[in-house]
Amino acid sequence: MKTPKNIDVLFVAGFGLIVGDPAASRKFYGEALGLPFKEDAGGYLHTGELEGVKHFALWPLAQAAESCFGMDQWPANFPVPQAWIEFDVADIEKSTAELKSQGYQLLVAMRTEPWGQIVTRLLGPEGLLVGITHTPSMKK
Repeated sequence: MKTPKNIDVLFVAGFGLIVGDPAASRKFYGEALGLPFKEDAGGYLHTGELEGVKHFALWPLAQAAESCFGMDQWPANFPVPQAWIEFDVADIEKSTAELKSQGYQLLVAMRTEPWGQIVTRLLGPEGLLVGITHTPSMKK
């Protein structure tokens, strides 16, 4: 397998589901499975307390659409993602430039989130919402 020259993935920064029915997902993952979620504004449920993942969350589709497109509806001309994954990289600028140079359509490029994470987002070939990130709060 060819290694990309400008992308150095350090770890999986986060993974979660993009949910169309937040109440049903909360019931299944939070109540039935007993996952220890904290809740942020808009119903974003997340935890950093599961072994093997730094951040797991149930992300409402409306919030994912807002993050990627600046509106609360997912555009009909893009496949609706069922999940998301984020890869923290050594150099977000080089990684973003590399993806762009390879012809990938970036939904968000180098956006700084309110919690300090810098993220570039795109859809993978299977419709997975993929983030390439720099997350200072997760660095040791």
